[in-house]
Amino acid sequence: MPAIQLLLLACLAWGAGARAAQLRKANDRSGRCQYTFTVASPSESSCPEQDQAMAAIQGLERDSSTQRAELESTKARLSSLESLLHRLNLDQAAGSQETQEGPQRDLGALRRDRDQLQTQVRELEVAYSNLLRDKLALEEEKRRLGQENTDLARRLESSSQEAEQLRRGQCLQVRVPPEEMLPGSREVSQWNLDTMAFQELKSELTEVPASGILKESPSNHSRTVEGDSGCGQLVWVGQPVTLRTAETLTGKYGVWMRDPKPVHPYTRETTWRIDTVGVDIRQVFEYNLVSDFMQGYPSKVHVLPRPLESTGAVVYAGSLYFQGAESRTVIRYQLNTEAVKTMKEIPGAGYHGQFPYSWGGYTDIDLAVDETGLWVIYSTEEAKGAIVLSQLNPENLELERTWETNIRKQSVANAFVICGTLYTISSYSSADATVNFAYNTGTGSSRSLTIPFRNHYKYTSMVDYNPSERKLFAWDNFNMVTYDIKLSKQ
Repeated sequence: MPAIQLLLLACLAWGAGARAAQLRKANDRSGRCQYTFTVASPSESSCPEQDQAMAAIQGLERDSSTQRAELESTKARLSSLESLLHRLNLDQAAGSQETQEGPQRDLGALRRDRDQLQTQVRELEVAYSNLLRDKLALEEEKRRLGQENTDLARRLESSSQEAEQLRRGQCLQVRVPPEEMLPGSREVSQWNLDTMAFQELKSELTEVPASGILKESPSNHSRTVEGDSGCGQLVWVGQPVTLRTAETLTGKYGVWMRDPKPVHPYTRETTWRIDTVGVDIRQVFEYNLVSDFMQGYPSKVHVLPRPLESTGAVVYAGSLYFQGAESRTVIRYQLNTEAVKTMKEIPGAGYHGQFPYSWGGYTDIDLAVDETGLWVIYSTEEAKGAIVLSQLNPENLELERTWETNIRKQSVANAFVICGTLYTISSYSSADATVNFAYNTGTGSSRSLTIPFRNHYKYTSMVDYNPSERKLFAWDNFNMVTYDIKLSKQ
């Protein structure tokens, strides 16, 4: 710009010396008022400097326009940068706030997750503890069941062996050590338990008519039974009523009873049961109530100090009376004290298969109870197999009175005593059996009978009379049954 001014002044000075200057006033392109002095050169047709100046001015104007455009572009860019910076500041501020709030939210979520995890851990610990307890209980149950399984397998094996022996008609030999033998006992070779069909056949072949062995009872024995008030002769036996069924093979034969003359702590409901299949019979199951007996819930199990034999045991006045195994000795076992009170040998009595009932089972000595007291049914070699009946003193087991009957013991299936009269049953397996003989100890006479007696389960191994209930108790092929009876008036 200073160059242009110097040029103009030079022109003015030069023109003043040559000719007069001309002044022009006009608006420029931008609308501003502009004064122009013009002096014509006398010698030059053109002004190279002016052209250069104009070119310079035009170049300057172009540069100015370019700079202005660049300035406008720069301003636009600057404005864009400022807007971008403002947005960035806003985003940074918002981001900072979110950055501060984010950890707080994350911390709260983490705390909640931690609490949940702790709760789950506690629950898992409790569940693990319960699982451990259940595992221990299951292991104990497994151990117990394993033991029971072993016991059952052993019992099953034993039962299978006994069943096989029974099928072969033989049982294991029982030997009692000399120091344990009862007075008067002797060693017996082997117990051969015959099959049912063979026993029936043997009974038919060996039966001797009663008239052939009829003997008069000794006069000193034929005394009238005392205390028979309300007694009479048997005239009817009802149908069997099943109260209980044995669970195992050992219960095929057995004896069960109630005390017709109970003493404390026992009552007329107290029931005893003995399973008699086996070689060492010692267990006596006691039931406080009839309902317990029917449901199979014993209140106590007695273990006898000596094994018993046959199905001839009875309970009377608080004591169990039974035949000692492999001996002719009767034993009195007091139930409440669980002690043997006395033992007595029955003189000359056959035992261990010498004179059994027709079904077998070592039933040589059969104890019975009626209104008058305790009895024993047996036979001797002197009696040639006929039934001998003796009344026993229940305290010391002394024989008080004895009768020799005309009824062959091996020809009948069972026998019992009612009101001092001995009754026998014709068959242990026939559904149409009868009470076929009666022997009256009061008169010393016998008579034939035909009172129907039903063997419902086809193998009756025990029949006894209970005077307090006026019923017959029987054991018929695993089943414990009763029979109602009727007596005639005396």
